[in-house]
Amino acid sequence: MPDRTIDRPEQKSGIARYLPLTVILITALIGAFFLRDYLSFQTLADNREALIAFRDANYALTAAAFIGAYILIVGFSLPGAAIATLTGGFLFGLFPGAIFNAVGATVGATAIFLAAKFGLGDRLAAKMDTSGGAVKKIKDGIREDETSYLFIMRLVPAVPFFVANLIPAFVGVSLTKYVVTTFLGILPGSIVYTWVGAGLGEVFARGETPNFGIIFEPQIIGPILGLVALAVMPILIKKFRRKA
Repeated sequence: MPDRTIDRPEQKSGIARYLPLTVILITALIGAFFLRDYLSFQTLADNREALIAFRDANYALTAAAFIGAYILIVGFSLPGAAIATLTGGFLFGLFPGAIFNAVGATVGATAIFLAAKFGLGDRLAAKMDTSGGAVKKIKDGIREDETSYLFIMRLVPAVPFFVANLIPAFVGVSLTKYVVTTFLGILPGSIVYTWVGAGLGEVFARGETPNFGIIFEPQIIGPILGLVALAVMPILIKKFRRKA
């Protein structure tokens, strides 16, 4: 009997640790099944006039509601983040639309980061410190220049957004550094897609769909790759100094 009463608080605290991340994962699965047809370009096209009318009558409320919705979409990994970014440009223009998009994405990503850090992050970080081999080398590499690695994960489109939210939590990145690098790292891509969204009026008039592949065009991907090169430079310099 005494042993059971002692174990219960530990079990409850263990369940509480995993609860936030579990809720996010379950909500993401449910959202992928039920919401994918609603959070779509066609839904935006069908409701564009009502959205514009509501924005004109209630600008501040529309901005707050939009940012809140974006936070929920990213925080629960729901489908439609790209559509939400286009909507930000469509409703608010390149500026402040890009800022609204970046703020919503950053806050939502931070919610995932905190859920992962609270549930698994601290324990995994501690295990990585005590472990050897490739696992410890990965963590040591990231810790050696966290800022550069975090920027690279955000700037390179090949890194899935959800994965880029989890890895920093699992290697013990501080909250402040995570928030700053996330906001600045996603800002270039956010500006590009917000810019596309700002021109949706003409796209709707022609009955077309937006070009999501615009980010890979030379005039767009070139500057982004330049930012990636700047982020990689400190890592390369440190490696060359070691060899020297």
